[in-house]
Amino acid sequence: MITNETINHAIDYILRHINEELSVGDVASHCHFSKYHFSRMFKEETGESVYAFIRRLKLEQSAFRLKIEPDKAVTEIGYEFGYSPSNYSWMFRQQYQTTPVHFRRNCFQETLRHPFMHREHFLLETFEECSQKIEIRTLPDYFVLYERRIGSYHQLSGQWQEFMDKYRAYVTDDTKYFERTFDDPAITSSDRCLYDICMSVDRAAGLENTCTIEGGKCAVYAYKGLGKYIYAAYQTIFHIWLPRVPYVLDYRGGFDIYHMVDSGSGYMELDICLPLQ
Repeated sequence: MITNETINHAIDYILRHINEELSVGDVASHCHFSKYHFSRMFKEETGESVYAFIRRLKLEQSAFRLKIEPDKAVTEIGYEFGYSPSNYSWMFRQQYQTTPVHFRRNCFQETLRHPFMHREHFLLETFEECSQKIEIRTLPDYFVLYERRIGSYHQLSGQWQEFMDKYRAYVTDDTKYFERTFDDPAITSSDRCLYDICMSVDRAAGLENTCTIEGGKCAVYAYKGLGKYIYAAYQTIFHIWLPRVPYVLDYRGGFDIYHMVDSGSGYMELDICLPLQ
């Protein structure tokens, strides 16, 4: 868990500016630290250097755009993240052992293998099945208490239980529970996924680890089913729905709003919310 709020603010800054020119000095200056001192803190907290973290996220986000925007030129996507065509191809190959062109050509699969439940395979929904579950809504902002992690979603149920036990005193009848995600686990290494566990709280509670989840225009997919099938729902949205609709995802990352969870059976009802530009 990332407990250093300076590093969390730095990660938020990087995410907001991931498709811009972004240097280690820019991030350190934003956090009001010297580059040397900030770089040491960042590596201690995340296990990666600032430069490696920015480079990895840029390439992961570019790979995600290759996946969900199939009609956009590879060179245009590379330019959006600050790469010339030759440099983009070289950097992409260093991270994924394939070129952007081959990645795009081969990323679609009708049968999905779960990234950490390795014996589970899933079929994608059709465009029509997916569309019936999606509404375009304007959501409010949510003020939340959060804990941020870099790791595998495999540990998520235990982490949620610890989170609930720790902050039970702040739960009211109006409390909402959220999970923020910032990457696609089909692209990001399973042990480097970035995500926040959150719950709504009163601003007057005076807690330190708080932030605002921005609402606005979102595609909202109503999910009902076992937790292990959420991955397939996301991949259906990414592979099937987004490439065929006139919407562009915002770079802020998506979030889930939980409505009910049955810990015994694993059945869940939640909204998958994807901010749109």
